[in-house]
Amino acid sequence: MVMNEFPLPGGVGVSHLRAYDWAAEDGVCGGSPHVHLACTEAYVVTGGRGAVQTLSVGGYAETPLEAGVIAWFAPGTVHRMVQEDGLRVTVLMQNSGLPEAGDAVFTFPPDVLADTAAYAEAAALPKTDHAARRRRDLAVRGYLPLRDALRDGDPEPLRTFHRAAVALVAPKVAEWVPRWRAGALKAAELTGAHLEALADGDGSHLDRSGVRVATPSDPDGFGMCGRRAAYDIPLDQEGLP
Repeated sequence: MVMNEFPLPGGVGVSHLRAYDWAAEDGVCGGSPHVHLACTEAYVVTGGRGAVQTLSVGGYAETPLEAGVIAWFAPGTVHRMVQEDGLRVTVLMQNSGLPEAGDAVFTFPPDVLADTAAYAEAAALPKTDHAARRRRDLAVRGYLPLRDALRDGDPEPLRTFHRAAVALVAPKVAEWVPRWRAGALKAAELTGAHLEALADGDGSHLDRSGVRVATPSDPDGFGMCGRRAAYDIPLDQEGLP
C-alpha cells in the first residue's frame, strides 16, 4: 500500500503560507488579490498578525488575523492577505485540485483578463521573488479600483470582474468535473455508503484503518499570498480516503 494515496477528509486541500512582506503601491504588505469561482477557502491562523481584505457585492471588509482565528470565504469573494508581523496561515481549500486547475483568478486589470494568452502569461507560477512580486503588483493594480468602488457603494465594477473571470475559466470547467467527482463528491458518497453498511451491522470497511502521513511536496514554493508549503495527496484508484 502506498500510504500517501489517500485524500484528506472530504477531499480538501491543505497548504501552509508565510505571507509576503513586500509593500504594494498602496503601501500594504501582502499577497496577490484573487477570487475562487467554485471553492470555499479557509485560513487557520497559526502565528503572527495580519489581516485579510475581502471584496463582495456586500462591500469591502478587512478582518484581523491572529493565532487561533479561522476566517473563510465563499466563491466570488476577492481576498487579499495582509502581512503585519510574521503572519502564518494553514489554508484549507474545498475541492482539492480545482484552484490549481484554474479556479483561482487574479484581479488583473480588465485588458489582461480579456486576453486569455496575456492572462496565462501574467498568472504563470513564479520561480523567483521578482516574478512573484511582479504578479502580485499586477493583481493589486486591478484590485484597487474594485475596492475603491465598493467603498463608494458601487458593486458594479466587482460584478464586471466576476463576469470576466467566469468567461476566462468557462472553457476549463469540463476538466474540473472529474476532479470534483473523484474528490469531494466521492468522499461524501463514501460516507453515505459507510452509514448504510453500519446500519446493516456491516463494519468491513474498518479493515482499511490506519494512519497516513504526508510531508510537503514543495516546502518553500511561491503561492498567491506568500511562500507556500504544498502537499500532493492523490486519490487512490477507488477514490477512498
